[in-house]
Amino acid sequence: MRRKSTTKTRQRKKSTSRISKARLEAMVEEAIVDCYNESEQVTGLSTMIEEHLAVPFETTILGAPVTVERVDVNHRDQIVAICARGPERQAIPILDLPLPSPRPAGAEWIEAYRHWLGEG
Repeated sequence: MRRKSTTKTRQRKKSTSRISKARLEAMVEEAIVDCYNESEQVTGLSTMIEEHLAVPFETTILGAPVTVERVDVNHRDQIVAICARGPERQAIPILDLPLPSPRPAGAEWIEAYRHWLGEG
């Protein structure tokens, strides 16, 4: 079943760069080549994001500036960004993370993860 397009989805798609479907599929294949199940595939994609995403970088969440320090996988097998503001830390699902403009190097791997989930 196809999801209905919402304003949030349209806004998120506007914020992503244009990478061809073939390129995204090649990136996903590179990340999950030796994976046997979905959990391992998340780990493979997370590893590629960790290796390629230039952190730390600054962004804004709910009007507050934060620093994205690193990427991790939570207990639900979601890739999350560990965001810091002062001494506080919070994990934000990486697909919900507003990326700054210009986007940090390696952000195309977030798009590959979105594509793998069928959201891109």
